[in-house]
Amino acid sequence: MSGVAADSGDTLLASFLQPGTIWCYGHHPEAGGTVSNAPPPDDLPFRWVHLNLGDQRSQHWLEAHAGLPAPLLMLLRQHAATPGVLAVPGGLGLAVNDFEHGLPPTGAGQIGTLYIAATERMLVTGRVRPLHSADLVHDRLTHGGEVGDPAAALTFLLGTMIDSFASLVLDLNTQLLEIEAEVMADAEAPDSRELVAARHRSAQLHRLAGSLRATLHRMEAEPSLASAWRTVAPSLLPRLAMLEADITSAQQQLRLLRDDLDLQTAQRTNRNVYILSVLTAVMMPATLITGFFGMNTGGLPFVQEGHGTVIATLIGLFSAAGTYGLLYRMGFFRRQ
Repeated sequence: MSGVAADSGDTLLASFLQPGTIWCYGHHPEAGGTVSNAPPPDDLPFRWVHLNLGDQRSQHWLEAHAGLPAPLLMLLRQHAATPGVLAVPGGLGLAVNDFEHGLPPTGAGQIGTLYIAATERMLVTGRVRPLHSADLVHDRLTHGGEVGDPAAALTFLLGTMIDSFASLVLDLNTQLLEIEAEVMADAEAPDSRELVAARHRSAQLHRLAGSLRATLHRMEAEPSLASAWRTVAPSLLPRLAMLEADITSAQQQLRLLRDDLDLQTAQRTNRNVYILSVLTAVMMPATLITGFFGMNTGGLPFVQEGHGTVIATLIGLFSAAGTYGLLYRMGFFRRQ
């Protein structure tokens, strides 16, 4: 029984010491890169560990095995939501925003934060809730993507994030083109909730891309940044500029589409009001005549006539027809 208890205690201790890893990547110049669920050996030239920072075991592993400078450990421990750059001797820390996992095909999604800590031989990334771009990075590494040093890994990570934003912008533009085609074909007006969702998505994309661009600019201008990281920002900023231009174009297209829909709505409203106004003008004389003959006063004409109702009806119809002819000659029945 004591042996069983000892084995159970060893299992619990091993489980406690095991970090809350989501996936890991190790690279050797000769063997290449390998994706696994356990932290790579310490003797590899480059290691990448992606952690669930909401798991307390990850914090224990970071303190005991990561070998990160204290400011970078604090970055991974505090879970600050504000994007920023932290340059320290021998390391670099970043906090960047991203969409959470399970992003809906249309509409707005929740925003989370990805925390990055890099040293000369290691890259540690972490999040509290699942993120969209981190899953894309894992998929690319699993299907042949390869990075051999922290600077290349950081470029790969942020580039994948930019690609995910670009894919969402492409989906947004496709959605807007489909709505525009429906509007131009005079089909049924699109659901206003689709446009509201598209506007929210474009605003989120613009905010995320602008935040990442500002972070890279701060990183590029950081005087204490090590030379190994100097190539990351210049290689990504042109792609971000193109992405922001695409987002701005999508927002402009959304505004034009909204203007077209407002114009069509105004035209339909004006047409309906015009038809109602014409019908009111045509029926006004007949209404006046029926109101006149409906007065319960003495001396009304045709009261004693056997066909008084028919005569009054004919007078009303002729007055309506006369009003219609007058409006037609005046051009009120022009084509709308």
